[in-house]
Amino acid sequence: MIGKAGDWAFTKRFRRGGFGWRASRLASERIVEALAEIRAVARHDPLHAAEGAVLFLVKLSPALEQVDSSSGALGSAARGAVDVLVPVIAQAPADEAMREGWLEQLFEAIQNDDPPYLELLDERWGDLCATPVVASRWADRLMALVRHVHAARCRGQHAFTRAESACYSALFAAGRHDELIALIGGDSRPMWHDVLWVGRCKVARGEIDEAIEFMTQSVNAWTPMAGLARFAEGVLLQAGRRSEAYEKHALDANRATTYLATFRLIAGKYPEIDADRLLTDLIATMPGEEGKWFATAKTLKRFDLAARLAWKSPCDPKTLIRAARDNFEKNPSFAAEVALAALHWICQGRGYELTSLDVQTAYRLATEAGQALGQSERVGLRIQTMLRPTTREVRWVREMLNLTALPEAGPS
Repeated sequence: MIGKAGDWAFTKRFRRGGFGWRASRLASERIVEALAEIRAVARHDPLHAAEGAVLFLVKLSPALEQVDSSSGALGSAARGAVDVLVPVIAQAPADEAMREGWLEQLFEAIQNDDPPYLELLDERWGDLCATPVVASRWADRLMALVRHVHAARCRGQHAFTRAESACYSALFAAGRHDELIALIGGDSRPMWHDVLWVGRCKVARGEIDEAIEFMTQSVNAWTPMAGLARFAEGVLLQAGRRSEAYEKHALDANRATTYLATFRLIAGKYPEIDADRLLTDLIATMPGEEGKWFATAKTLKRFDLAARLAWKSPCDPKTLIRAARDNFEKNPSFAAEVALAALHWICQGRGYELTSLDVQTAYRLATEAGQALGQSERVGLRIQTMLRPTTREVRWVREMLNLTALPEAGPS
């Protein structure tokens, strides 16, 4: 049985159609609040917390059905909620009858999940079953439907069921690996996340290299290559083969929203890898776009490397100008180099929405840093070289600097 709705504050907010079209951010915030409420209860009453988790997941999709989720943020919040709540339900000290009641309600919620916010729940069905006996019973219940769908696909028909992933997960949790592999083999068009179950079965048998080889051979034009790298990396890490995991897969498997976040993600996972080596390895994955790593190298205080990257490939002039300004006092040599690089890329027509102020600031920072270093003549000669071509971009730069003739190099 699911706990009484009145026991939980989140039920007042998660009603069918409870969030409007523009409420994506509000709904995401309410999800975070609900998770906090359930976690707080789990610390002293794990059974009641599991009841609340089931209740929340049942209410989630109906409450969000009217929300514009095109940004992806709400979907991420919902997936995060599933990740948090599955262990709460799986580890709860429920008897078999209570757990079956939870599973029935969750399975119905999955079938009615539109838009699909509970997709990850299918994949974790074996965990929710909690015991091999329960998992095996659910596998038996779902296999006939899955085989029927596979047979229809083999006849060239379009067929689909939300029971598919749940069945695979249940078979895996029940330890029925041969049956799982055979069932997936009967599908004429298995998806990548389906084939992953075969790889997991091989890993469970201790066939590490065979699992990676099988998954590699399963790649096609629609395969998410990062997914293959994540699988292989995870398998190797689990086997204690850390060096191999890093060298072969880590750089492809771990990508965050920014370059700096990517560096920190991998550095946290592989503390034994020297930071300079990691940064160099990451830069090498993007030949011809090395300049995009400039800000990361600067933030990590690898100033010599950052200065080289500023010239290696096109780099945003505004980013370079900010770096020159921020480091003018403490590191005038670096400031001079990146200010010159900013001026260079502006002359090459790189950058977006540049103004006369950007040009003048890059020029001023370069010349003033050159003076501070006693290298005015050297800096002036480099600027002269940049402004010598007669391209449209260079003419615009000279116009922004009010230069009708090339500037003379100052005394050194």
